[in-house]
Amino acid sequence: MFAQAIRGPILLITVGVLFAMQQSDVLPFSHTWPLLIIVIGVLKLIERMAAPPRPPLPPPPMAPPMPGGAVR
Repeated sequence: MFAQAIRGPILLITVGVLFAMQQSDVLPFSHTWPLLIIVIGVLKLIERMAAPPRPPLPPPPMAPPMPGGAVR
């Protein structure tokens, strides 16, 4: 829950820092935008690691036997 709650603020701070770097002529945004993809990926990893484990899926149901003993 905490990992999902911090996603928006972290992305907003990242975008703000990238635009501030562009405005101060440190690096243009065209060179730093891949950092957004990296930050999103790291946040998704944190969310998956923090999520409770899912129970295994049940096996698919068995098909009823065909009349006459034919094999599918």
